[in-house]
Amino acid sequence: MSENRAPAQYCPYCGETNLWPDESGHGAWSCRDCLRVFSVKFIGLTGRSSGAPATQGSGS
Repeated sequence: MSENRAPAQYCPYCGETNLWPDESGHGAWSCRDCLRVFSVKFIGLTGRSSGAPATQGSGS
């Protein structure tokens, strides 16, 4: 899997776009509007819920 991910587009706290990479670690972002530092981490994909049909068949 590639480590070249898109940067954060907006602050999850205030919604502003004045973001800069932060020195506290890989993937950390600093919002210069609300002065918060945050990171975004991809955990994985979820599976389908067992209640949802995989395909819709035609009714007979």
